[in-house]
Amino acid sequence: MSDPNDPTDPANDRGSGSPDPDGGAIFEDDRDADLDRGPFQRWAADAIKNPERVYRALFYVAAIFFLVTTLFPFYWLLMVALTPEGRLQNIVFTPNGFDPGAFVEVFEVIPFHVYMFNSFVIALGSTAVVLVVASLAGYAFGRLEFPGRTPLLLLVLVISFFPPAAFFIPLNDLFNTHFAILEPITGDGTLYNTPFALVTPLSAIFMPLAIFILTTFYAQIPDGLEDAARVEGTTRLGALFRVIIPLSAPGVATAGVLTFIAVYNEFFFSFLMTDGQPENWAPILDGILAYQGQYQVLYHLMAAASIIGVIPVAILVIVAQEKIVSGLTAGALKE
Repeated sequence: MSDPNDPTDPANDRGSGSPDPDGGAIFEDDRDADLDRGPFQRWAADAIKNPERVYRALFYVAAIFFLVTTLFPFYWLLMVALTPEGRLQNIVFTPNGFDPGAFVEVFEVIPFHVYMFNSFVIALGSTAVVLVVASLAGYAFGRLEFPGRTPLLLLVLVISFFPPAAFFIPLNDLFNTHFAILEPITGDGTLYNTPFALVTPLSAIFMPLAIFILTTFYAQIPDGLEDAARVEGTTRLGALFRVIIPLSAPGVATAGVLTFIAVYNEFFFSFLMTDGQPENWAPILDGILAYQGQYQVLYHLMAAASIIGVIPVAILVIVAQEKIVSGLTAGALKE
């Protein structure tokens, strides 16, 4: 039998070793095994030993990817807007020339500010209608018990999956019908070319999402808070607006901002329910398309108008970003 303490025994020859910081020894055989590993195997071994570095690297890769894919369209719009007219063919990553006058010219060629005002009013009106109705519906679905509550909520969500084009024919027929009572208001007695023809369908389209968001938030409010308000003599409606909605501010802000952005950027109904004239409540997308003529397309003005048009939405998101983030992540963690 071999003696484990005998250094001359070949069975005990494991190669020369060096001290290990953990108290062991690093032998030549282990080093040879590391050398035999491929790049991917070495990376996997390092990842297992130090996972935090891998997580940090993956985070930076994902952040850079999303920043590039998100900001590059805006960068390209800026390049097109700064390039003088007729010199767009040779753009690579820098403008072919420099002409910031396009940001002033957009208001001189057409009244682009009127188109922006129209979109802002339509989006604000639609958001107000959605929040009021969705708050009442969210309170009913989230805090009241009644037969058929779950199937009715599912029905509301199913309606949101219908394409908007499916509602255009009946709505177009309705809004082009003559009503004598509307003649003093609209002139021709129809709702075509009026804000109502845009606010009504857009509010209905984006209502289900707001109802779902507010139902989730209202259901999380403790019943004791509402009961305390009821004891003080307030009604259910008063408890909704005095207690439930203030405590659900992140959800209300999220539903409102998402609705505003969606209506502000909507094109289908905005293009079909107006004749494209700014005095007839044509929205911002009609204004951008107005730079496209029969014989000429002013791409630099379209790019400049697009950048100017996105500024109000960007400001809104920056102001409400804290509420939006807390609203979108509510319920993800349990304390």
